Formats: sequence, structure tokens, C-alpha cells
Amino acid sequence: MKSRKPSIPYLIWMVIFTLIPLVTIVIYAFTDKQGNFSFVPFQNAFFYSNVFVRSLWIALISCLICILLAYPMAYIMSRCKERTQNLFVMLITIPMWMNFLLRIYAWVILLQNNGPIDMALSLLGINANLMGNAGTVVLGMVYEFLPFMILPIYTVMSKIDNNLIEAAQDLGSNSVQIFRKVIFPLSIPGIISGITMVFVPSASTFLVAQYLGGTDDIMIGDIIDKIFWTDQNTGSAISLMLMVAILILLVIMNFFGDEEAIS
Repeated sequence: MKSRKPSIPYLIWMVIFTLIPLVTIVIYAFTDKQGNFSFVPFQNAFFYSNVFVRSLWIALISCLICILLAYPMAYIMSRCKERTQNLFVMLITIPMWMNFLLRIYAWVILLQNNGPIDMALSLLGINANLMGNAGTVVLGMVYEFLPFMILPIYTVMSKIDNNLIEAAQDLGSNSVQIFRKVIFPLSIPGIISGITMVFVPSASTFLVAQYLGGTDDIMIGDIIDKIFWTDQNTGSAISLMLMVAILILLVIMNFFGDEEAIS
């Protein structure tokens, strides 16, 4: 029988940093400020339903754009020589070495009025207010989380056996058929992993909209961040609702992913 001792540190870590915070959020979500059982925090949370839906919508759009950009990039990387693949991976991960907030500040500098991009557009006779809109928020999301979509898809694609592709070619399949019948079905696990790694932080982030968006582009993460200072119970209720919504979407996504893989 294998020893379970190596798993003990992992279990301790999970209990302290995952289970206890989650239980605490649940307790606060179902109690009032006096500690009595109450649904008032959820009633208060519904005041932010529009922000909640908009946050999920922006996260979904950002996730879809990341897929459209990441999939061909990951495919190209997987077809390159090993040395070139390593170079691509390094170039993709280098921006991630920099602090998240600094990367957002960089976009603020680029997109602000009289900034480099604004001045370049002005020379072309284009007057555009680049800051403070939902498009800029989506741009920031895509920039921040695109590597988390590329790398899982690339990892899965790089492990696809070339013998399967050659067998499909020998059977008379053209490039489109090979992609549709071989490459895409085998890359679905990478897509699902990428969606999980992009959609979850996109829906709950609270910095991108603050710096790149306008007053109408605030996201649910910003609400949670602000409301926790005055009402931890309502903040916990919103957090719990967000976790449940994301969990439901991920379960649905994995279900359809499994169905596609089976077919």
C-alpha cells in the first residue's frame, strides 16, 4: 500500500487556503451583520444584477476573442521546430513576468488622450476617444489573459501524434478534413483548459475596468472590492453567486466538450 504522507501537506494547504475561505464566504453570505441567519445579503446582491450580467458578457466576449487569436497561434507553434517552439513560448511568457498592474498602466499610457496611439490617429485625421469604453476593457482582458489560452492549446496540439495526420492523408483526407476530423477534436481538451483559465479571471477581475473602462463599464469584481469595505455580507453573497454562475457555465462547457470528443 502506498504511503499517504506526501499528500498531507497538500491537504493542509487546501484546507487553509481553499476550504476555510470558501466556508467563511458561505457563512457571511447567509448571515446579517449581527450574525443571524438571513437572505438579506442576497436581496442586496440583486441590486447589482445588471453589473453581474455585463461582467459575464464581457468575460465571454474576451474569451471568444482569445480563442480566435490563440488557436491559429498555437497551431503554428505546434508545427514549428522544437527550438522555434521554445522561442515562441518564451516570447509569450515574458510579459507575464511583469506585474499585472504595470501592464495595465502601460495600456493606459498608450491609449490615453495625447498618448502615442491617439497622436498617431490624429495625424491621420482621426479623432477617437480610446479610453473609457467597453472595447478598451475587452482589449485589456485579451492582452492580459491571451497567454493563458495559447499555452494550454499549444501543449495539447504539440502532443498530437503526427502518425494520425499522416494516416488521414494516406486515406485521402484533404487539409480541411484533417483539421475537422483529427486536429480539432484532439485539441478540445486544450480549448476547455484555456477557456477555464481565461473566463474565470476575466469574470472576476477588478483592475482592468477601473483603469481602462468608464463609469458604465464597472465589473462585478470592482463591486465586490468596494462593497467588502462596508458590507462583507453582501460582498460574500455576490462572490458566492459569481462562483456558482461560473461553475454552472464550466460544467455546461465541459459537458458539450465531452459530447464533441465522443462524437
